[in-house]
Amino acid sequence: MGVINVTPDSFSDGGLYHSTDRAVEHAKLLIEEGADILDIGGESTRPGSDFVCVEEELSRVIPVIQALVRMNFPASIDTSKPQVMQQAINAGVTMVNDVNALRAPGALEAVANNETLICLMHMQGQPSNMQKNPQYTDVVGDVMDFLQWRMDAALTAGITKDRLVVDPGFGFGKNLKHNLQLLNRICDFKKLGVPILAGLSRKSMLGTITGNEVGQRVHESVAAALLAAVKGANILRVHDVKATKDAIAVYNAMIDATSK
Repeated sequence: MGVINVTPDSFSDGGLYHSTDRAVEHAKLLIEEGADILDIGGESTRPGSDFVCVEEELSRVIPVIQALVRMNFPASIDTSKPQVMQQAINAGVTMVNDVNALRAPGALEAVANNETLICLMHMQGQPSNMQKNPQYTDVVGDVMDFLQWRMDAALTAGITKDRLVVDPGFGFGKNLKHNLQLLNRICDFKKLGVPILAGLSRKSMLGTITGNEVGQRVHESVAAALLAAVKGANILRVHDVKATKDAIAVYNAMIDATSK
């Protein structure tokens, strides 16, 4: 899953693809590099990010989604707003990727009566406060319980299980230890019985480990994505598509060679 942030303030590439034309050109590059789906976001969810109104978010993302649909390429909408979800679904997205796990009033109803895939992500707190001393009894168990709760809510709303994906939410209300524990135990989330999405690309946890600034985190992002895949993640949400695809290709070649 390649990332397209149509925002002026995203942590990794804020402002680079803020216009529709730039976003679409970047989308074409990520497609050439081997992305399978592109995640389009119009509101930053970085720590301390500002709220964006519905109208502004729609004006950012819908033209990009429409361009991808015209290219017959799968698009995902990264949003927590039911109104944006509905408009994106009407525009033809393949997935709704919600960091709030459909907890907003009307979110479940917005996605219930269609065939769109839905990614439910765990977040402790809100973007404005999520990194202020996050606490867990058992981070893996607590996150899994939350995701099961949201899956149950989706199923009760009439959403079939084959439409669901879960994301443990790396960096969303977790400190470095929490994130590394989740990475090491991604395979535990297979108990939920749905695909697992992992988004570690360029995140601050990687900068804490290496000391690199956000624009210099390609190597550690690729390493984290590869580890997530080896541990059981099914979808990798990344900024650096080609580098990640190349690393996965080497791993897959090794597995293929040793299994014959």
